[in-house]
Amino acid sequence: MLILNGDDVRQALPMAAAIDAVKRAYAALSAGQAEVPLRANLPIPAQEATGLFMPAFVHGEDGDGLAVKVVTLFPHNPGKGLPLIHAAVLVMDPETGQSLALLEGSALTAIRTGAASGAATDVLARHDTHVAAIFGAGVQARTQLEAICTVRPIETVWVYDLDAKGVERFIDDMAGRGVIPADIRMAKSPRQAVADADVICAATTSISPVFSDADLKPGVHVNGVGSYTPAMQEIPAETVKRALVVVDSRDACMSEAGDLIQPIEAGLITADHIHAELGHILLDQQKGRTSAGQITFFKSVGVAVQDVMASRTALANATEMGLGQRVDW
Repeated sequence: MLILNGDDVRQALPMAAAIDAVKRAYAALSAGQAEVPLRANLPIPAQEATGLFMPAFVHGEDGDGLAVKVVTLFPHNPGKGLPLIHAAVLVMDPETGQSLALLEGSALTAIRTGAASGAATDVLARHDTHVAAIFGAGVQARTQLEAICTVRPIETVWVYDLDAKGVERFIDDMAGRGVIPADIRMAKSPRQAVADADVICAATTSISPVFSDADLKPGVHVNGVGSYTPAMQEIPAETVKRALVVVDSRDACMSEAGDLIQPIEAGLITADHIHAELGHILLDQQKGRTSAGQITFFKSVGVAVQDVMASRTALANATEMGLGQRVDW
């Protein structure tokens, strides 16, 4: 079996390849060619912690995929000098069930989640998109920025986070890196961040909207990937109400996405307000943006098919590049 650590995964899964893998994953999901149970949550009361288990099988035109991702969230870990989140992805042979590889899951998750916004931005954002706004300055914000810069010629980036030092580190780390422009600026307020933005990525754990709907310019595309429970909300309900809403998985978002569940419970929209899954647009079964002034909103809570297809791509590239360690199993 092949073992890929975080550095191996990052080398084997460049963002452009990850975006392509996620597009194929979404298309398979919306075409009914995937088996994806809702994620299983395992409470660990003694540590106030949670385990998440996300299996999936994908039948794709270029071959099948089978994998399961396990994620643990232990809130007391930072006080012990350990990461809050640990993750691993086990890849199996879809024909025999044999274990093929074990991938470090945090790196894979960050890349594939960024790739989801890259895929949505490629499909939904205006082609003349040049200014981006990023809410959050953590690991996920970095791959969000890389992904949208991979699919659109971004020239200026505004970053907003309550942690100003974190934004400074973000700018130092990301400015001019690869496809990312050198012009990255710290926003003093959410309004300054979004005022000129053509695309917005929200990657926070906020329980209240991170910007005001009134501050958005016409035609903006919004990616919301941070909130993943009914109690969390990054995007204003007013924005959701007037936007063309596209999701990664209708079932998963209706179960987990506070950005949609809360406006529905408030009576501002109904479930029918969800226009399409992104896979349906990729399959040309639904239309995406219909005008330059239309606001589009992509909501993702993460779906295990992303892990399956991203890990398949990483495994193939790692094998070709000679990355990782092989062990008897």
